[in-house]
Amino acid sequence: MENGQVPENANEHCPGPQSESAGKADSCEGCPNQQICATAPKGPDPDLVAIAERMATVKHKILVLSGKGGVGKSTFSAQLSFALAAMDFQVGLLDIDICGPSIPKMLGLEGQEIHQSNLGWSPVYVESNLGVMSIGFMLPDPDDAVIWRGPRKNALIKQFLKDVDWGELDFLIVDAPPGTSDEHISIVQDLGAASIDGAIIVTTPQQVSLIDVRKEVSFCKKVGIQVIGVVENMSGLRQPILAASKFLRMTEAGEEKDVTEWVIEYVKEKAPELLDIIALNEVFDNSGGGATKMCREMGVPFLGKVPLDPELCKAAEEGRSCFVDQKSGTSAPALKKIIDTLMENQGISRNVVDNDA
Repeated sequence: MENGQVPENANEHCPGPQSESAGKADSCEGCPNQQICATAPKGPDPDLVAIAERMATVKHKILVLSGKGGVGKSTFSAQLSFALAAMDFQVGLLDIDICGPSIPKMLGLEGQEIHQSNLGWSPVYVESNLGVMSIGFMLPDPDDAVIWRGPRKNALIKQFLKDVDWGELDFLIVDAPPGTSDEHISIVQDLGAASIDGAIIVTTPQQVSLIDVRKEVSFCKKVGIQVIGVVENMSGLRQPILAASKFLRMTEAGEEKDVTEWVIEYVKEKAPELLDIIALNEVFDNSGGGATKMCREMGVPFLGKVPLDPELCKAAEEGRSCFVDQKSGTSAPALKKIIDTLMENQGISRNVVDNDA
């Protein structure tokens, strides 16, 4: 338990050896370190001092959270980081989803490794002004499962904050796992003295997601983290009426016949004005009012909606920015508007993301 760190063999929900309840809390029962913790001297955690010193060169620290998995939180974190870097800000993206690190894939950094110097761990860089840190860079095999209890995950998060040489940053974006578990408590406690700007919460429109997002908002309020705003992701499928569509006709035998080519040629010949029409399909049930209504009820800002866009999904799969071409024609403008609103609400001067860049 050197430097007051939580031992790897500690029980889940360990209060930490420096806590006044160390060795006495209910979660300490049966822990092999219980007697040591109960009798050890208490005092400030020196690691928190080191973290505060490291974070002193980071201007803005933003958490990206979600109540439920699979809502596009990491996709948003990745594209937010790409966008900020495109504005010539110095950006760091920290992936603390220890058991499901998807950030290396979404930034096009699969197979990269962490390097060390006398200044600490060096982030893996996408561009000179966009660095990334993730446990995904530390796994010998990307298919390896990370089967860790809370104390070991918390120790790695602390090490990421204390030992990574980010240098001077304008933004540190922290991509957290879904929920309100050990990783969230750890990042809030470890960054407590370093002034977190706040959290962006990502959801989808349906109630089954919003139920958990309400818990995420409640978590932020309880631990004193400002909710910068909520983003409603996958808010309807919007795309040109013929783009990436496949048209089928059922035969009398009950078989599917592909008539896509015929439909496209027919529309071009008979109704070319339809080619510019954007089709909207509500994939998720938003009859409950979606994130807009939830934000109004809970008194938190609503940043905007991002449509479900196959091209945005493809950009995430290929590890690239959705802003560098015209392919993500529905999602990129929506993301751009959300980021502009975020910057304006936070009082940060910026150069607007250019889709044509």
